Amino acid sequence: MPIELKIFSTREEASQSAASSIVMALEEKPDLTLCLATGNSPTRAYELFTASVEKSALGVGQLRLLKLDEWGGLASDDPATCEVYLQRYLVAPLGLRREQLVGFQSDAEDLDGECLRIERHLLDADQIDVCVLGLGVNGHIGFNEPAAELFSRAHIATLSDASLGHSMLRETSVQTSVGLTLGMAEILASREILLLVFGSEKAKQLKTLVEGGVTTQFPASFLQLHSRITCLCDRAAASQLTLEN
Repeated sequence: MPIELKIFSTREEASQSAASSIVMALEEKPDLTLCLATGNSPTRAYELFTASVEKSALGVGQLRLLKLDEWGGLASDDPATCEVYLQRYLVAPLGLRREQLVGFQSDAEDLDGECLRIERHLLDADQIDVCVLGLGVNGHIGFNEPAAELFSRAHIATLSDASLGHSMLRETSVQTSVGLTLGMAEILASREILLLVFGSEKAKQLKTLVEGGVTTQFPASFLQLHSRITCLCDRAAASQLTLEN
């Protein structure tokens, strides 16, 4: 099924649409399970979502957050971690309890065991309702990197140069070479996927995603197999697409 593409004039408008989609999902299902990417792409959507919740007094006592991925080998309070990011942009503003956020622990002594813990959590918990994703510069989703084969379940990923160049790692002096991430099957099992793609630097990748085939060398292409995926982008990101009138 083709990816539903929504092109907005600005990143702000696209982020507002993403935030509104999450609010509507929470209104329909108070115990919503929300899987979250981190980084620059979703930040504004999260800010607008928390502002909307506060304005509407929408209940979040049953909301459940799940990390999409995490940097391995960093202290849990390292400013570069996805943990600190999600605490800053969602947990603290929404006043969530600690147990409402589940995810990989960056400083776990046994990283394989940590992946198994998250895999079992997903098997025991309800299905992910909404999964918010960004598009990596090499087509990665989470830390599912281009490779001859992709992992279906939570796993340790050897990070590509593209991932190691991520802006989040500028916040730490610790060197890492691995990430912990949900696998492609776990991501594709989500009921709904929101993919946020912004800026001219992602135009080539978005064109490959929308107009190319499915290949493990561009993991995001597997999103084409999902039955309910919406890509929200700005005009800069959509600048290389071949669009029908």
